[in-house]
Formats: sequence, C-alpha cells, structure tokens
Amino acid sequence: MPSESLSKKLYEKAKNLMPAGVSSPVRAVKPYPFYTKYAKGSKLYDVDGNEYIDYCLAYGPLILGHAHPDVKKAILEQVEKGWLYGTPVELEVEFAELITRLYPSIEMLRFVNTGSEATMAAIRLARGYTGKKGIVKVEGSFHGAHDAVLVKAGSGATTHGVPNSAGVPEEFVKYTYQVPYNDVESLSSLLEKNGDEIAAMILEPVMGNSSLILPADGYLKDVRKITEENEVLLIFDEVITGFRLSEGGAQQYYGVKPDLTTLGKIAGGGLPIGIYGGRREIMEMISPLGPVYQAGTFSGNPLTLAAGYTAVSYLVKNRPYRDLESKTKAIVEGLSSELEKLGYSAACIASMFCIYFGKKPENYADALKLDASKFLEFFSRMLESGVFLPPSQYETCFVSVAHTEEDVEKTVEVAKACLRKL
Repeated sequence: MPSESLSKKLYEKAKNLMPAGVSSPVRAVKPYPFYTKYAKGSKLYDVDGNEYIDYCLAYGPLILGHAHPDVKKAILEQVEKGWLYGTPVELEVEFAELITRLYPSIEMLRFVNTGSEATMAAIRLARGYTGKKGIVKVEGSFHGAHDAVLVKAGSGATTHGVPNSAGVPEEFVKYTYQVPYNDVESLSSLLEKNGDEIAAMILEPVMGNSSLILPADGYLKDVRKITEENEVLLIFDEVITGFRLSEGGAQQYYGVKPDLTTLGKIAGGGLPIGIYGGRREIMEMISPLGPVYQAGTFSGNPLTLAAGYTAVSYLVKNRPYRDLESKTKAIVEGLSSELEKLGYSAACIASMFCIYFGKKPENYADALKLDASKFLEFFSRMLESGVFLPPSQYETCFVSVAHTEEDVEKTVEVAKACLRKL
C-alpha cells in the first residue's frame, strides 16, 4: 500500500480516538490496517482502491459471502417495517422452530446479541441449574471476553500475549478449572476429584481461536461420556462451528449431543447475534420462568432475525457444504508440498482451514510453539498480493459460497509465491 495511503491517514487519526485505533484487538495490524470501503461476494475493497480475496469473512459469520442478495433483500424489507420494537415478533418463533429442528439437543432457546453474551448466560444457567459454582474450560479456548473465561484464552488474547486479562479479580476465576484439549485423562482426573463442585464444561468442539485444532478420534464422545458419568453439564460453544461444519453444527458432524449449546456468527447472517439453548428442564430455569436472570434490550431484534433466518434457510435449502469442503481442501492440498518443504503444515475441516508455521497442533501448548512472527510476515505478503487472511497465526481462515474456483486457484498461486519469499 502507498506510504501516504488513506488507510494510513485514517489510522493515525483513529489511534488518538480509540485504544490502538481499533474496536477489537486483532484488527490492530502493523504498521496499520486497511480500511474497507465496501465488500461484495468473496472480495473486500479498501479506501485506497485495493481489492482482496477475503478468507477472514468477518471472522466466520459470512458463509454466503459479502452482501449476499437474499440476505440484503431480507434486511431491506425489514428496514421498511422498522428495525427495533422491544416486543416479540413472529420471526422469533419461526427461527426458533428452525433451529430446534436442526439441533435436536436444543429444545428451548433464547436469542441474545453476541456470542460472548450467549456463553456468559449459558454458564450462569448451568450454575443456576446445578447449584454448583465451578466450570471447566479447555486451555486456549475462547468463549468471549467475560471474566469467568478469560483464563488462558485464545483469539486476540493469545495473539497479543495476554492470556489473563487485567481487571479480572482472582476471585472471579477461582472456580474456572482448565484441561488441555484432546486430553481425556486430564478431564477424567479433574472431574473425579472435583466433580461435586463443577457445574459444567464449556468446550469448542473444534478449536478455532488458538489456530484451528481438530478433535482426536473419539475425543468428543469421550468428553460426553465422562461429563455424564460425573453429572457435569456439557456446553458446546458452537459460535464458530454452528452452521459451519454442517446445518446442525459440530454436534451433527460428530454425532455428540451436549446439554447446552451456544450459537452466533453465521446465525445472524452478518448482523450481531447470540443464541443459547438446550434441554427444556434446564432452559425453564431462565427468568421469568425460573430464578436465573438474563435480559437484553436488543435481544431478538427483527433486523438480525431477518438476516439470520434468511442465511440459515439458504443453507438448508441449497446444502452447499460439499462444495465448500471441496474448495477448502483444494487450497490446503494445493499448498501441502510447498509447506512441507519449509517444515510447515496445514489442515482443514468443512469450510475452515489454517496454515501452521510449524507442526499441526493438537492442543494449546502445541499452538504456542508455532512461529507467529513468521506467519505475520506471510500475512503481509499475502495482503500485498491481494489475499486477506485473518491477521494472526491463532485465527482460522474461512471459505464462503461466494468463493470461486478462480479465487481458489489464485490463492494457491499467490500463497506458493509468498512462501518461497520467506
């Protein structure tokens, strides 16, 4: 980008107005981020006139690509009717029916505004239902930026080297236990010793915030068995994997049924949303039926519901998952030999992929061994060549319906060239 680009000028202003000039930490790209002017399909266009093939896709929500015409039409039609009422709407019922049909583990649900809000409410609900205080999370997993889960958190916390946030009192996290991912023995041992104190385990079935880390064969089913045996609720955090791995998320993909589920990202069609749901007897503990309080002015707002319902309905009707997987595999397989020469690796699942500057990780400790600085060099070269990846080794790349074979071919060609220059 030109040294006196408009993006650079905007960033210089932004640094005086917002911490690090951004609204979310991972966007603080050095020396400065590009500023998007508009987006369409698989492409982003910045204020300086540059075009990028986008594999960040707003960190996962845009499985249909940018400005999909069906979603755009639904949003515009709802805008004509108004965009916030503070009352129930018919679409709440229709969308809830659709979700409960696709996710048999969800018998009742509540709409909220973000994935962070959904996981926070789900944890509170688990504690209220069981009467126990403790929770278990996996090291390096990211369940939003609320106090109880900001312990060895992934995503921006890993990127910026701050796994434990300042401002969180020790008392707030003393009931948060941790185990490594893909380690059944550690989980079993922990629950045998402390099961009477633990309300729930919250788990990303596929880790997407410490790079992409896949579950070992049988791991998720073993986790389900162990939590049931110890009377600990299992919360699947499917904010990333929901509607991404399949219509019914990771729980359908792997055949595992949690007690509670959190959804977000794709479920909003590109607008802010969170959803938490699960077994009826647990969900009926929520106010006003029960003593667990949760509320929100913007929860279930009609604009988000219109966008989300349309996006999910498109997925159900068109079933693009096989094509998405094919395009994703083409990228990973196209780069495998070049990566192997350098001692690097890559992996994918469904429409998610990650290029690892090191060996493919099996847990958070492995992920921390990856060469994050070398990845950032690769990221910068890719960006200069017109391909936008998430700007961190610890994030995951996403493919959309809008990506074409031409996009994939160019990406592989560009990535090979960039790898050779490292």
